[in-house]
Amino acid sequence: MKRLLWLLQWLLKATVFFTLFAFALNNQQETRVNFFFSTYWSAPTVLVVLSAFTLGVVVGVLGMVPRWWRERQAVKKNTPPASPTPKTEVTDGA
Repeated sequence: MKRLLWLLQWLLKATVFFTLFAFALNNQQETRVNFFFSTYWSAPTVLVVLSAFTLGVVVGVLGMVPRWWRERQAVKKNTPPASPTPKTEVTDGA
């Protein structure tokens, strides 16, 4: 059963990879992205899409950093120092 799940995971990964690879091969035409002051960037469509995705991930992660930082500080502040737990002796009552 474990081997079957491992095989299915690899099949899913291979399917995603080849789908993205086919997308990249089918979108090699030149795309022009216009910026301000008549400047532009000309690149293959797949690079423009990949750049937009990467920029979105970076902005999302940077947007979450303050929250992660606050939660980490709160956990550090509220966690008591590690001390050995007292051992309790269990008796059978007899």
